[in-house]
Amino acid sequence: MKASKFSDAQKAFIVKRGEEGVPVAEICREAGISQATYFNWRKKYAGLMPSEMK
Repeated sequence: MKASKFSDAQKAFIVKRGEEGVPVAEICREAGISQATYFNWRKKYAGLMPSEMK
């Protein structure tokens, strides 16, 4: 399985931007990810701070 090019902290930051009201389409375009990837990350990382991930 291919390793992600994003760290857990980067994933959390991307999800946090979505929680702040930035449109999902814009977030995905800037990060270079699909919307499906964003929603999978949101399910996993929503509400977590980068320090709480481990």
